[in-house]
Amino acid sequence: MTEKKNLEDVFKLSGVPEFTFVEPAEYTRLFVALRSKGRGLVVEGPSGIGKTTCVLKVLDRLGDNSNIRVLSGRKRLDKPVIEALIDNENFGTVIIDDFHKLEEPLKQKLSDLLKILADEENENSKLVLVGINKTGHSLFQYSADLRNRIDIIKFESNSEEKLEELLEKGEQCLKVELNVKSEIILGSQGSFHLAQMLAHHACLKSNILEECEILTPTTVSFEALKEFILDDLSTSFSQLTTRFCKGQRVKKGSRAPYLHVLYWLSKSESMSINIESTLIEQPNHRNSVGQILTKGHLKEHYEGNESYSEVIYYNNETTELSIEDPKYFFYIKNLPWSKVAKKIGFHTVEFSSEYDYALSFTGLERNIADYIQQKLSDNEISVFYDNNEQARILSQNVEEYLAPIYRSESRFIVAILSKNYPSRVWCKFEADNFKERFGENCVIPLWFSDCPPGMFDLTNGTGGFTFDPSQDRDSQLNQFTDLLIEKIHNVRIEESSCSL
Repeated sequence: MTEKKNLEDVFKLSGVPEFTFVEPAEYTRLFVALRSKGRGLVVEGPSGIGKTTCVLKVLDRLGDNSNIRVLSGRKRLDKPVIEALIDNENFGTVIIDDFHKLEEPLKQKLSDLLKILADEENENSKLVLVGINKTGHSLFQYSADLRNRIDIIKFESNSEEKLEELLEKGEQCLKVELNVKSEIILGSQGSFHLAQMLAHHACLKSNILEECEILTPTTVSFEALKEFILDDLSTSFSQLTTRFCKGQRVKKGSRAPYLHVLYWLSKSESMSINIESTLIEQPNHRNSVGQILTKGHLKEHYEGNESYSEVIYYNNETTELSIEDPKYFFYIKNLPWSKVAKKIGFHTVEFSSEYDYALSFTGLERNIADYIQQKLSDNEISVFYDNNEQARILSQNVEEYLAPIYRSESRFIVAILSKNYPSRVWCKFEADNFKERFGENCVIPLWFSDCPPGMFDLTNGTGGFTFDPSQDRDSQLNQFTDLLIEKIHNVRIEESSCSL
């Protein structure tokens, strides 16, 4: 009598599938590459797509599994073993999974090793590196001439047809009919791992734990299935996600830069984003998210908590942010992000203007402007400050570049009105572009005490702040920037209320 197959052996939550393996589109190319002796191989692509599983299946077909070792870049005990490969002439076939997790010096040594193996056509050593998107590209920074010495196979998201094939294999083994098969295919986002997980829990919720006697349909709705899985995943991922989104702390008026990079990742079709490229498509976040990149805050935040690296991977050199755990992608993909933001303490995730504040000032008051922009930027508030825009202004028509910023692209204008202000050409140009915004309550004057507003001054009657240059500078500007922070914070709350 044939022993019945168990649910956990058919729709597997981890490990190499025995009954539901499906050859991905890259299978034949991978087969030839693995059969080529000595020549190194890089297999790259999103997590959960089936890269390592496919490599092992091909090697099994080649009958070359007697001298195979699978090592991991994320396992501490595997690091010395990987190091030992450098001076070992005949190490058989070694697969290094999660290659991107290794330290840079070791990556460089392995890059050199790949070149040596290729040049010597060593038939007793085969090195296979498996990692996330652009793993191969990262090797070329160590050795450009490596390009023609190795094969790079990029795994893409699996097609709906491949996912359907996987699910049908599982259905046949268990004699079940997945009533939510089409929804599972769409919800899996091209990931074999997620398809296995969803099918597993669909059977579990339908009390199908092993191969059925007769064809038996599952009975769970996809919404109920998704809710069950998200509740389960929330135990592992909710606090971690909240900590990441907060950054060091939730700052009043912040544009939530850490939340946004995770939000953008959740919208990715490849489980990976390049943050610098994304900022081109998201100009309203260029300052806030751009700042945590250029100042190294994102790198510091990511490296400050080891649990982040279990679910996402961040490369500070390339600004690539990728998913490490496909289950985490499913979790963030289905989060109600507006509600999450408000629960954490951010009142909106949508911004109608690129800048919260634009500063207008003379060069003689640059120290004042610099102090204000630094305090606001430290609070993750977007500020237009000319010194931060020099690279973008180069080669541009300066008037065409600046005019829309003061006319409409900043939520508020802070005009630093010293006695020098009226005589400066650029101040007049800026004022001409924002003067109509007094009627929109968008201009905030900072009057110098030796230059109060006159009777016919447009700023007369507008709420502002008086700065006395003879008194302590920092304490006055701290008071002023606190008011600016409170102002934009209240605006966020009002806009959030209006959107409900």
